[in-house]
Order: sequence, then structure tokens, then C-alpha cells
Amino acid sequence: MAKTRVLVEFGMGTSLRREDYTEAARRAIKDALWHNSINMAELFGFPKEAMIIDVEIGVQQPELVDTDQLLAVFPYGTPSVSVAKGGLDIEKPDGQGRTVIANAALAVSFDMEVAQ
Repeated sequence: MAKTRVLVEFGMGTSLRREDYTEAARRAIKDALWHNSINMAELFGFPKEAMIIDVEIGVQQPELVDTDQLLAVFPYGTPSVSVAKGGLDIEKPDGQGRTVIANAALAVSFDMEVAQ
């Protein structure tokens, strides 16, 4: 059996006022999850717990993201989260803070035989 990717979905999230990188990342994950209306586990005959979910987050200050909070978003499956420099920080016009934008990519895989 091999880890086989069956789906990739993308999302974007923001923190408009608090400059909260974790919250922006959480919203990006939820945005990506809500784009997908197909239950991949059922489609392939696996239990939901069999999903392997690899999450990549991009924000300007990766060290400020609490990955444990992001893992808590997933009700099933085996998620893993990596955070890298990306996304955007947009300075407010009055110079008093910034809006944080996070990007997320979620890849869903299963341990399965590849058809030959």
C-alpha cells in the first residue's frame, strides 16, 4: 500500500483587526474544507478516520501560528500541519496595524493500492 493523494483544496483566511496569524490560518483551513462537498472517504470505501490530511499554511510570520489550534479544526482523519512564509500582511491606511492574510493547501490521501 502507498500513500495516494486523491484531493487538493485551497483556502484563504484573514485576521482583519487583531493581527492573529493562527486565526487567519484557521479561517483559511475552514475555507478550504468548505469548498469540498465530496466525502472522499465514502467515495473510496474508507472510514473517515483513514484520511491522511497534509496541510500547508503560508503566512508572513510563521512562528506566530499555533499548529495545535489548527489540528483541532479536524474532526477526523490524521492531519499534519506545516507553516511557511507566505500569505500577505497589508498595512492599514492610517498606519495603525495590518490585516493578516493566510493561504492554506489541504491534500487528502489514503493508504491504498495504486491501479496499474
